[in-house]
Amino acid sequence: MQPTADSPNFFDSDGNLQRALARALGPGFESWRGTLSDFGAWVATEVDPAASYTDRHAPPILETYAPDGSLANRIRQNPGWEAVSREAYRRGLVGFNYGGAPAPFLLTFAMGYLLSQGDVSLHCPVTMTGAVAYILSRHGPPAVRERYLPRLTRTDGAALTGGTWATEQHGGSDIGGTTTVARPEGDHHRLTGLKWFASNANGGLALATARPEGAGPGTKGLGLYLVPLTLEDGTENPLRLRRLKDKLGTSGIPTAEIDLIDSWAVEVAPPPEGFKLMMAALGFSRIHNAMGSAGLQRRAFVEAYNYAAGRRAFGDAILHYPMIQEQLAEMLARLEAGLALAMEAARAFDAADQAGAAEDDEHRLWLRLATALAKYQTAEEANRACRSAIEIIGGNGYTYDHVTPRLLRDAQVMTVWEGPANIQALELLRLVAGRYGGAEVFATRIESLLADLPPGLEEIAAPVRAALTDGRAIIAHLHKDVVDAQRHALRLLALLADILAAALLLQEARAALLEGDERKSLVARLFVESHFSAAPRGNLPERDWLYRQFEELTKAP
Repeated sequence: MQPTADSPNFFDSDGNLQRALARALGPGFESWRGTLSDFGAWVATEVDPAASYTDRHAPPILETYAPDGSLANRIRQNPGWEAVSREAYRRGLVGFNYGGAPAPFLLTFAMGYLLSQGDVSLHCPVTMTGAVAYILSRHGPPAVRERYLPRLTRTDGAALTGGTWATEQHGGSDIGGTTTVARPEGDHHRLTGLKWFASNANGGLALATARPEGAGPGTKGLGLYLVPLTLEDGTENPLRLRRLKDKLGTSGIPTAEIDLIDSWAVEVAPPPEGFKLMMAALGFSRIHNAMGSAGLQRRAFVEAYNYAAGRRAFGDAILHYPMIQEQLAEMLARLEAGLALAMEAARAFDAADQAGAAEDDEHRLWLRLATALAKYQTAEEANRACRSAIEIIGGNGYTYDHVTPRLLRDAQVMTVWEGPANIQALELLRLVAGRYGGAEVFATRIESLLADLPPGLEEIAAPVRAALTDGRAIIAHLHKDVVDAQRHALRLLALLADILAAALLLQEARAALLEGDERKSLVARLFVESHFSAAPRGNLPERDWLYRQFEELTKAP
């Protein structure tokens, strides 16, 4: 199930990912297989050890002053981390989506899934760089796009990297309270204000929200600006790195408080479009967040499974004991559900992008729904999976002899990065209980996923269909009471995420059965039993089938 000393490769060992990409990309998948295999080997053999070294021994440091006492205002990172960072962009994690024959974004989102298994700290700046490049390519003024986009998408190892600076001291979610001011000056602007949580602070190019002088309050008064750290004449843009955040995890990426002090910037979009484009950038990042969370689940499962297979206690490998088998099987089902959710959001992104979908277009609506559900559920499950891996490994898993402590600390950022569960729940309410009509779009999508199931899968799907009926009734009630809607928003978010995950697994099981493979049917059955089957407390569903078919459920590809 995992990379071994003979085959250290996060892609080659992941048959579930390979099958998912083959279904999504069709015949084009084979043309990317070699690239993905090389990438999976690189993450396992170079990124992972560099991440461990950075995390334990050499995190970024802020040099405020130079040896001669002058202001230095620079961040230093260890050479190993800098090398893998340059290599990530050389390998096309951003650049593949641009140029003469651009790849679908699904491909680079999936590369993020692989990258996060080695280092979430490296996946984070890749995500933001991709978001900045996407906004410039689709919405940037032609002169801005032509000047800056090639600097982000080049694949020669010298690419600049990006940041999205929206968070201020009053909080991250209330972007409408932005206090940073943009002052026009000829063909550019000067920005003044404090950005409170600026990750990848030394990347090179950042999108920043600011309020032009005289603009109105709230989100409608915000513009969006591109801030280069180095100006065209080679001088440093005037800003001050106040300090680096002392974070729980993702210690490889420098996150700073940044004072913009009359900082030079070019306008990407004036009010009221500035906020919308920043939200589009964050939406892009949320899909990478879901992919990264699924990647953490995968790494946690692999670590736990291989340890259980090799650890003997009481005369046998602990992999053969029923409680360990049930834990691992649950981890696997949740992992494959998470990857299915993240892949759905990624496919929806490509579909909306190719259609040039407007805000109220059905493609765009489904993208927002799928993204909110995937971002929420995968982040929650990443934390659960990393904790479970430590528990299965035991005391050794709590030490840095294993990767599991770093995985658990890094997983926690996934719940808050680009909007915690409450924000995803509010997004869901806007879509399904507001003016957009998202409830019918959701129901139609689920019904299409559950159509034409063979009898065995139809039986598994019955509780999912019942839950969809319940969900429709809840949404109808919430339409009538706006106050009550927020009280139930998180529960609705969890319910719809489970429904979508189950429907996607059942669709995958149907496709696998046509190829003669029953394994995915077992995964779907376990997920549905765990999430939709009510049982009295202490009286769990009958699980004899799981122990009988554990090897089939977890078999290597």
